[in-house]
Amino acid sequence: MAVIWVWRVQLQAFPTIISAYTAKEYCSCRYVMNHPADYCESYVKQWLPSTLTESPSDKRVTASGLGRESSAQWQGARQGCRLLPTGP
Repeated sequence: MAVIWVWRVQLQAFPTIISAYTAKEYCSCRYVMNHPADYCESYVKQWLPSTLTESPSDKRVTASGLGRESSAQWQGARQGCRLLPTGP
């Protein structure tokens, strides 16, 4: 139990890391590398369940899983994809 207490901050961040990674990598796969959606879905697939929502009109991707949600959006050819800030 003491080990869990020591690692509590890192364990609390884990769900956000999963959704952020999924959103950013999927966005880069789709809009920087121009791969098809099914390829990118398999590329970012985790062993933990998550869902992806893509908005092709504004090139924005939202990933959710483990109770957290993260979004990434394509910024342009030179900037690629960027994680968007979360609300307060």
